[in-house]
Amino acid sequence: MAPRLVFVHGIGGPRDPAAELDGWTIALAAGMRAAGHSALARSLEAAPGEHAAFASYADLFGRPQAQGADDTPAEAELLAALVTELVDEANELAMGDGADPEELRILAHARAEAAPTGQQQGVPDLARRVLNVVTTLLSLRPWDGAGEWITPKLMVRHLGQVSRYLARTEPDAAGVTLDARIRARVAEAVGDGPAVVVAHSLGTVVALECLHELRADVRLFVTLGSPIAMRGVVLPRLRPQPPAVPDGTLRWLNFWDRDDVIAVRPHLERDLAPGASGVRPVSARIDSDGLWVHNATKYLAQAAVAGPVAEALIGTAGLG
Repeated sequence: MAPRLVFVHGIGGPRDPAAELDGWTIALAAGMRAAGHSALARSLEAAPGEHAAFASYADLFGRPQAQGADDTPAEAELLAALVTELVDEANELAMGDGADPEELRILAHARAEAAPTGQQQGVPDLARRVLNVVTTLLSLRPWDGAGEWITPKLMVRHLGQVSRYLARTEPDAAGVTLDARIRARVAEAVGDGPAVVVAHSLGTVVALECLHELRADVRLFVTLGSPIAMRGVVLPRLRPQPPAVPDGTLRWLNFWDRDDVIAVRPHLERDLAPGASGVRPVSARIDSDGLWVHNATKYLAQAAVAGPVAEALIGTAGLG
């Protein structure tokens, strides 16, 4: 049986699943051509819907929000912790790069903005602090690349999707929490397998947990710009614990860009236990052009990413 290619997106606003499938497929096909798999690239581009699925869940984050003011206390605290960890990781990276005094000064200011004021804390105060920190971060490279098309308030809202997922709240009328509804979308796309799953950003967290629940036959799991190993916020809240490779996953490749501010702990093999068959994540660095490299399509267009995906699909019905 031919493995199905499944894309899982990360943080961001509402999406058109058909348009996203086309965009991700085009980027992946470009990477496949660079890796020497032109025939497969043509097959995917000719009929992406026949060979691939885009697991879309962005609409589930659709409750009205105003820069975090509608968050529960638990979500607000998680978001504040997430932003603080991003600042701390950026500071550690800046010091390792030769310690630009101005950059370190700005990061120290951001860290001070993240600290409690000493007064009684509540959701509005946490939201204000998070917005201030993100505004400061967007003045720094490579964060300023995102600032070309995203405002601080919108960036806070998007980062808040991570905290909302990990809070495991927001039940619907049937009592199903937001994180479970999101995983159900991915599970529907993956099915029983076999599958090749390519996930980006928050989608790597969602896909990892979903694959543990499904125990599906996953020939290749590819993670791009993953925050899975963020030790303060994400890693200790993954399910199940301790974090491990899903038993049905036969191979896991994790890609990170040196300038990807979300993939702050890129070597997942250091933090995840092997699955039942001994599989561990294998992490590899890539380098993309441009100021903001966290985009999924930039990763997909890399030969190092697309090549292994092509190899996992070659020889299947109608491909290769």
